Amino acid sequence: MDQRSARTRGIALTERQKIAWLRLIRSDNVGPATFRELINHCGSAETALEMLPELSRRGGARRGIRVAGLDEAEREMDAARRHGAAFVGIGEPDYPPFLRLIHGAPPLLAVKGDRGVATAPAVGVVGARNASIAGMKFAGLISRDIGRGGFVIVSGLARGIDAAAHRASLSTGTIAAMAGGLDRPYPPENIALLEEMVDGPGLAISEMPFGWEPRARDFPRRNRLIAGIALGLVVIEAAARSGSLITARNAADFGRLVFAVPGSPLDPRSEGTNNLLKDGATITTRPEDVLESLRPLCEPDLFGAPAQADEPPENETPALSLPPSDNERERIAGGLGPVPTEIDDIIRETEIAAATVYLVLLELDLAGRLNRHPGGRVSLAPD
Repeated sequence: MDQRSARTRGIALTERQKIAWLRLIRSDNVGPATFRELINHCGSAETALEMLPELSRRGGARRGIRVAGLDEAEREMDAARRHGAAFVGIGEPDYPPFLRLIHGAPPLLAVKGDRGVATAPAVGVVGARNASIAGMKFAGLISRDIGRGGFVIVSGLARGIDAAAHRASLSTGTIAAMAGGLDRPYPPENIALLEEMVDGPGLAISEMPFGWEPRARDFPRRNRLIAGIALGLVVIEAAARSGSLITARNAADFGRLVFAVPGSPLDPRSEGTNNLLKDGATITTRPEDVLESLRPLCEPDLFGAPAQADEPPENETPALSLPPSDNERERIAGGLGPVPTEIDDIIRETEIAAATVYLVLLELDLAGRLNRHPGGRVSLAPD
């Protein structure tokens, strides 16, 4: 079977549902994890939008929560159409299949280009922006051969290694994960490269609103998209503290294979990759090191859609529960502090039903009083 033609199953959202999803994810204090909890609790995005003010009030919000309006969502949908883009929901067929499996996967992605590459098996290639000539040459070589081996290359459109990886895979398929809106590519010198990508077998994706200028804190979010889409991640030239290492850490947390290209101990651009090798990353000196490790993961049965992909993205009948009591809220909030805590520990220590605990955490989150951490842990936000 041609892996490039593989598609995950799923159910397409109606236009009305998609607008409601867009309104919900653009509302205050609603991130990907909170979005999922709201859908689970309320049954649909439309019901969740109606309940946001009440849930936020019950969580102790000091001011009313901003709920994104219908006109705001319709303007963004119009902006996407003007730019030749569209939105893809997490339960839809064209959503990257391995991204949907990570904790906090974006419920909606803005996409532009060839959506066929979104569901093909992918390899991430990342590295230094100030890469050496040799580093960029190797990034091009390995990306070209991995692409010819049947994989799409995903990277972050940055200078250096990212750009070299995208350029080398223009003919075989490449995905650019962006930190800003699709209409705000960064850096400017790679705009021509991005246009060449989306005109061929390439795709640009973003979870940020149209018009959003990327900021420093947006790039780690972008990095988790690269790690989540890919089956494996290749790191070429990364300093001891770099965004590439954040991507590698995300990949390891998601259960992806991490590959690192060794470099000279005298080159600070190789300190991060050499440390990854010490920590157990697969040493990579040729494309076959990656292809031989990842091909067994692309068997049709494994690459197929997860079981939950066939479930409707929204429940037709909301299963709303009774509000928690004040005593239950106090016990749950009182058990939290600044240190991230496992939700299972909260349930065990308070002896309160899991559904009630999750609902109280949702209320606190919408009130801006909760921080969510990797691994599903939570902590109280500072006042």
